[in-house]
Amino acid sequence: MATATISRTDQDIQTDVLDELTWEPRVRPNEIGVTVTDGVVTLTGWVDSYAKKWAAERAAHRVARVRAVANDLAVRIATSAEKSDPEIATAASRALEWDAFVPIETLDVTVADGWVTLHGQVEWEYQRRAAERAVGRLTGVRGVSNGITVRPATARTDGRDLAERIVDALARNGATEAEGITVRVHGDTIVLAGLVHSVPEREEIERVVWSAPGIREVHNHVTIGR
Repeated sequence: MATATISRTDQDIQTDVLDELTWEPRVRPNEIGVTVTDGVVTLTGWVDSYAKKWAAERAAHRVARVRAVANDLAVRIATSAEKSDPEIATAASRALEWDAFVPIETLDVTVADGWVTLHGQVEWEYQRRAAERAVGRLTGVRGVSNGITVRPATARTDGRDLAERIVDALARNGATEAEGITVRVHGDTIVLAGLVHSVPEREEIERVVWSAPGIREVHNHVTIGR
């Protein structure tokens, strides 16, 4: 029996994003405006912390058939929560020191007008993301620019063997449908292509690929179907 293709309109997606924001306890949905054009969600309005801006963006990404999110939310720090740049820099350094996944000795932190910029090198992508999460949750932070680069210490294996190992890893992952994903290896760069149904699925595929040894770049050309 043929399975009917599920097609969702922009109105359907907008309704689901608004519902998801209502379901997200870290944000106040009445402060956030949502528009959708061709599956691309735009968030407008303002929140009182960068962490809430990030939470709203993640909530929108969780909705099926969302192709991308333009996060135009402004961060307005309440007077009671304002911190000076030296205070934020100190807190950011301590947060990185306390995160077991972050090699603080290889990183530099700069703060200007509440905006944190990270520089340095790490061996793995998960360390790069952990550093951004650690500082993004801090009080007084208005935004984060992650300039950390990935420089693996482990030499990559044979390209064909690595592609097969990545495909096997994707097949083991229950959160993704790996059958329609193609993996190509070019030196220390992985190129992905294919079609999935949601941004979280696309991101999970990329996360799995970044776990491969010796990888410096992942070009994720997987698209979101509607």
